[in-house]
Amino acid sequence: MEVRLDKYLWAVRIFKTRSDAADAVRNNKVTVNDAYAKPSREVKIGDRIAVRRQLVTYSYKVVDLVSSRQPAKNVPLYCLDTTPQEELDKLVAPRETVFVFRERGTGRPTKKERRELDDLMEGIFYDDEV
Repeated sequence: MEVRLDKYLWAVRIFKTRSDAADAVRNNKVTVNDAYAKPSREVKIGDRIAVRRQLVTYSYKVVDLVSSRQPAKNVPLYCLDTTPQEELDKLVAPRETVFVFRERGTGRPTKKERRELDDLMEGIFYDDEV
């Protein structure tokens, strides 16, 4: 049995639609065995698939092949989630709240103040990734 990469990603519920899966593969957000692939690439048992979504790179191992969409309870029969914990921790980190105080009546920030705020926020949320 041969299964296309985009169809497999859709069947094991990594993506909601097959076209979403194909778009992600085309835009180099999916790697198979550490190499970029095309949506039509054939998936084999034992392949390692990495899917990048926002800040997190999810890792999966192909356990068995399937071409039709599976119920959520059957997904572990076909796909093993091997995402390391440090990747999952990236989902929790940006929940810290930052509050910037402005005097009442000063109006909206100027362009210069807005750039300073953006630089501050960028430094807080994206410093540890670089």
